[in-house]
Amino acid sequence: MFSLRLPFVALCLALLPLATLAQAPEPLAPVLMTEWKAVYGQIDTRDRISARARIGGTLLSLTVTEGDSVRAGQVLAEIVDDKLTFQLGAIDAQIEALGAQLANAQDELTRGEALLERGVITAQSLDAIRTQADVVKNQVAAARANRRVVAQQASEGKVLAPVAGRVLSVPVTRDSVLMPGEPVVLIGGGGAFLRLAVPERFVSVLSEGATIHIETPSGPATGTLAKIYPLIENGRVIADVEVAALSDSFVNTRVLVRLPVGVRKALLVPSASVQTVSGLDFVTLSEGEARVRRAVVLGGVLEHDGAEMVEVLTGLRAGDTLAAPREQTHDN
Repeated sequence: MFSLRLPFVALCLALLPLATLAQAPEPLAPVLMTEWKAVYGQIDTRDRISARARIGGTLLSLTVTEGDSVRAGQVLAEIVDDKLTFQLGAIDAQIEALGAQLANAQDELTRGEALLERGVITAQSLDAIRTQADVVKNQVAAARANRRVVAQQASEGKVLAPVAGRVLSVPVTRDSVLMPGEPVVLIGGGGAFLRLAVPERFVSVLSEGATIHIETPSGPATGTLAKIYPLIENGRVIADVEVAALSDSFVNTRVLVRLPVGVRKALLVPSASVQTVSGLDFVTLSEGEARVRRAVVLGGVLEHDGAEMVEVLTGLRAGDTLAAPREQTHDN
């Protein structure tokens, strides 16, 4: 019987240091915590470009409305100027008349060359006929070039999307009379980003590349502070935040953003070490061989080093030692 008890006693003695180590108290030390500033940002598009009328005229057709997605080069609307149609008709008639004159001049040139060979006319007269034919030929070329100019103007009645994106605004309606350069469709393209207006007192603590916490319409997300603009307007600094897969369904949507504006020291204890008795929070400390239960005022719950911790605002100080979990008292 004595030989069976000896290995058991040896095993208990071997495990005793491990149990003592697991129960060893740990002194509290301040932890650096990031201070966050809550501000509102607006979802915006990188580019806001107006598709403009290149000619004046009447808006004949409009194929898009607010919220539509468009691709670069897509026809959004068509403007018609009846004067251009009349000009094309007049130029076509002029080209036809000049063509008849050119045919007559070429016939005259052919006859003049034949008469020169027979000695009926002089070379000077033939040069005059050839010059007249060249003049008419150049007039035909000029008329055709003029027609191409007017035809190009008529083709510019098609309003094209300058970039791919989403239609934000359509300030005109069908049958509206437009002037050259007037906006027809406002397009937001280039993807979405978040624009912030931060109070200028936080300029010194903002830095490009900082991680930003965001409450988007689809849930919490993180972004990167991409750019801080140097111009301060109305006491606020404009900054842009890059957010992956940010939806541009609703431009100018306001979302809550938390900015890192500094660091502070805080005392953190595991959430399991806090006991609530009669509405008061207590933490059990180890002071030598004794256990002391001390009332504390708690802050927020957060995750630190993968564990759920709670901040202690008052009641503890650096160097205090938490009692091991199984040493804590559970009496009410």
